[in-house]
Amino acid sequence: MTKKRKNMLKKIEKAYADRDLEALDKLAIPRFREINKNNNFTSALMLSCHNIKHLSKIESLDAQCILLNLEDGVAKEDKPFALVLAAIFISEIKKSDKKLVVRVNALDEGGYDEITYLNQFMPDAIRVPKIHNKDEVKNVLALLNEDIELHLSIETAESWHNLSSLSVNKRVTAFYLGILDLFADMGLPQSLIHVNNPTMLYMLSHFLITTKAMKVKPVSFVFQEFEDLQTFEQWLLLEKQMGYDAKACISPKQVALVNKTLVCPEEEIKRAKVIVKLFEMHQEEGITGFVDEEYGFIDEPIYKGALKLLQT
Repeated sequence: MTKKRKNMLKKIEKAYADRDLEALDKLAIPRFREINKNNNFTSALMLSCHNIKHLSKIESLDAQCILLNLEDGVAKEDKPFALVLAAIFISEIKKSDKKLVVRVNALDEGGYDEITYLNQFMPDAIRVPKIHNKDEVKNVLALLNEDIELHLSIETAESWHNLSSLSVNKRVTAFYLGILDLFADMGLPQSLIHVNNPTMLYMLSHFLITTKAMKVKPVSFVFQEFEDLQTFEQWLLLEKQMGYDAKACISPKQVALVNKTLVCPEEEIKRAKVIVKLFEMHQEEGITGFVDEEYGFIDEPIYKGALKLLQT
């Protein structure tokens, strides 16, 4: 850490310790940021924005997406400070290979004002919790800086019912499954949340397919028992089998497992490369459907699938 960075960190820590919001706000200086448009992240780590120690480690974390949280886990009296701290640390990172996403509070609990404030600091995306319908999405997009992406938490019964209508603009790029709040809003017991429950299998499947059909990235739910890595890995293996490529995390150990598990196997990449090469060779001869001894029948849809895999 540079001397300048250390001095800045001391000022931040003092202002926060003194509960001096005005002094802290003076440290939040909007700067030009190069927006990270990459949505190929697998691990999305939640960081509470009132924890300076954690915020100062953003660039050294292994997660490919950092969710700067202003909502759950941040006490009401800390929320104004958390908002300014998020702005400070975002503005200090002019370019990052990590996706920097701020999860604001619910729209009727200060979310609109937080988005207005954060616009000038240019996070890569804003994540809105407890969304209900497409009208709310349109309202947010009208307010949000046009260069900032919009992520939505699907955690209300109404948002689940309206899921297929929420991608109203190409700037809506990711949906997060908020399973605990969703179950609570639907009146379902949390005891249903285990890997062999058919309701969970249905919900994960429906969420994945509906979201993918809209060309939006589906991010699977947070597993709260962060010390139970064995069960967490069971969820990961199931989700990988289903087709998920991203999961929200609340600990570095969860991040490590996600990064290890939710990656495209080397053999799949090798297979895709061969299929693309074989198809293009046959296509030059006017053949767009043929049988290969090793890879079986190959036609244009299979070719396009392999090509898509290599492009992600």
